[in-house]
Amino acid sequence: MLADTPVAPRRFRSAPQRAARIARPLARVAGVGEPDEALLAEIGRRMLLRDETGAALARAMGRDRDDPQRVSMRALHGALAAGAAPADAPPALREFLGAVTPDPRWLDRGLLERGARAYRRLGRSRDDVLLGLSLIGGYRYGGPTELLVRTGGLTGAGAMRRLGETQAWAHAVSRPGGMEPGAEGWRATLHVRAMHALVADRFERGDRFDVAAHGLPINRADSAATLGLFNSTAILGCRLLGRHVPRADGAAIMHLWRYVGWLMGVDDDWLFDDERAQNAFNVHIVLAQGDVTPSGPLLAGALVEGLRSERTGGRLDRMRGAWERRRLLSLLRVFLRAEGMRDLGLPVTAPWLWPSQVVRNLVESLVVARGERGRRWLELRSDRRIEADLARRFGRETPGPRDLAGS
Repeated sequence: MLADTPVAPRRFRSAPQRAARIARPLARVAGVGEPDEALLAEIGRRMLLRDETGAALARAMGRDRDDPQRVSMRALHGALAAGAAPADAPPALREFLGAVTPDPRWLDRGLLERGARAYRRLGRSRDDVLLGLSLIGGYRYGGPTELLVRTGGLTGAGAMRRLGETQAWAHAVSRPGGMEPGAEGWRATLHVRAMHALVADRFERGDRFDVAAHGLPINRADSAATLGLFNSTAILGCRLLGRHVPRADGAAIMHLWRYVGWLMGVDDDWLFDDERAQNAFNVHIVLAQGDVTPSGPLLAGALVEGLRSERTGGRLDRMRGAWERRRLLSLLRVFLRAEGMRDLGLPVTAPWLWPSQVVRNLVESLVVARGERGRRWLELRSDRRIEADLARRFGRETPGPRDLAGS
């Protein structure tokens, strides 16, 4: 590497005292004493690395229409539906699908299906954690937030749609058989990877993104960090809300998301089956971050206020929207504490909802979930609630990640 080549973007470890303070509770859970300096340096280095397989596909999708090497959106959808690229497909498409087929040797599809069921049983608490702790909590750091603001996907009218797309994707991933090649969750995961690659390609070209400050758009370190928000962070957050997650269920959920991460192109050495190992990695991800930027409060405010503004029906519907906003703010107080709320310009409220959530979750996870019938009921109830949410947000339109315009 040349002497003048940066080894990490400027945001890397740019607010060490703040990052150490935020990471401290998780470090206690994960048993992390002194941080691993080699791992931290590697996180910084991979902020400047891209998903090369996805990048090759994005370049092929940007070729002229009469170029035989071009990959069309129709060809991508056809290959995803088939679970493999046809033999006469352009090389970039064959390489993209070839990178995720056949299954990795470590994949246990029985365990994967158990993880999907366990993930669904976490119910609304899971979605509360993903929205409050994972998504909004992630806005406390610069880098990915700048890209989100630039794309406009989580500001204004687009905020609740993007939230619905993420909800639909996680729902598809955890449906029975959803991660079989060609099935809905499998297709959606690879579609997300392809769209991420297209966004990254657009922002890398023409100096549209400050790489020296933030790293490459949708880089390999941030992709691994995002995966950690869906597996061990979701489990840990549900436990904080009183949900009992048996160790076997936790291991199965981790296995499910390890496979999702593998499909998304997350580096193999940053894919974890073990909660404790993932939490330890997440500690280092937090330690690698910088300070909050103006983009964070903008994104957080769009989601918090969006819960109220998306309800545009009668008075009762608007009252429900106001309730959802108050409910989220109370849970954010639990997840982010007062410091995190102030970081994001959110009103610091009391965590008044937390005790009732703990009681409800203890009853559901220790009493209702003891029998097979109760577990099935919890899964079906979770499905019905998510499907109702998606119907409200999308109407007759098919929910899920959209194609990138112009591809």
